[in-house]
Amino acid sequence: MSSDREVFVDGAGMVLGRLASIVAKKLLGGYRVYVVNVDKIVVSGDRTRMIQYYKRTILNVKSHYSHRWRPKRPRSPVRLFKATVWGMLPKNNKGVKALKRLKAYIGVPEELSSRSFVKFPEADSSKLSRPGVTLNLIARELGWRGRS
Repeated sequence: MSSDREVFVDGAGMVLGRLASIVAKKLLGGYRVYVVNVDKIVVSGDRTRMIQYYKRTILNVKSHYSHRWRPKRPRSPVRLFKATVWGMLPKNNKGVKALKRLKAYIGVPEELSSRSFVKFPEADSSKLSRPGVTLNLIARELGWRGRS
């Protein structure tokens, strides 16, 4: 399974947008990317403002059929991360194929526990002037009831 075209990334303490842009570039370069600890990825900004932003943009989607049907919205940290990466990929066949090479996990699964994970220093949240909010907390506020 191991090849030189695979990247194993630890997302704990990384800034969401910066990490997503790096991962998108790797995917477009043909790499298969595995991201662990997605629930510990940090979104920069004030806690209440970020939670309100995600609630407003993700959950309050209006449609003519809202009383019968509601579009599915990402609520888990994995789906929030993949949606962010998808926003940075081209919306064509190349982008779809690239997104299929991305695997994201909450925590570290057993099959990847023996791997050495890379952290990107340019995406480290220690450079932020204020503490951010984790994807786990945002997902819980959006109604996700998965494991912590």
